[in-house]
Amino acid sequence: MFIQTQPTPNPATLKFLPGRDVSPATPYEFVSLDEAAASPLASALFGINGVKTVFLGSDFVSITKTDDADWAVLKPQALAAIMDHFVSGAPVIADVAKAEAPAIEDDIAYDGETAEIVAEIKELIATRVRPAVANDGGDIIFKRFDVDTGIVHLSMRGACSGCPSSTLTLKQGVENLLRHYVPEVTAVEAAA
Repeated sequence: MFIQTQPTPNPATLKFLPGRDVSPATPYEFVSLDEAAASPLASALFGINGVKTVFLGSDFVSITKTDDADWAVLKPQALAAIMDHFVSGAPVIADVAKAEAPAIEDDIAYDGETAEIVAEIKELIATRVRPAVANDGGDIIFKRFDVDTGIVHLSMRGACSGCPSSTLTLKQGVENLLRHYVPEVTAVEAAA
């Protein structure tokens, strides 16, 4: 088994590509060993000193290291843990019921014209933004649209969470795209 690694715009995060599906239906982000209990893969990665977060994407694993960890030490251990997991045949998520529900959009019901605007925003995020963000080892989630101000609130995950260039991505990339196609959008902000 050959696992490729790719740098991400976030220097604290590396993207690992095992050449097979990781979590194709639902991405998961784990920020602690306790959260990772439902995933044998994430649990194994948290067993490595210096792992801060684990993000399981469709065909990749993004690992964010702690500030004091060194990729020269961490990377070979992560590669070994990922390889051991896939060679073992164990599932990526062993207990879906115990797996923390992935960050999803807020449960807000929109009516009429606002519902159409939100549907267009979600479509643009799904088709134009999410693939580019996944390429960098992360994910982006629509949280809400404030019809009074025109502000779209989005949440960044994986390599994009805490990335020095995430504000630039949101403001210059996503905001410009949404404002171009959806004139009702005035700004994009990171959701708290």
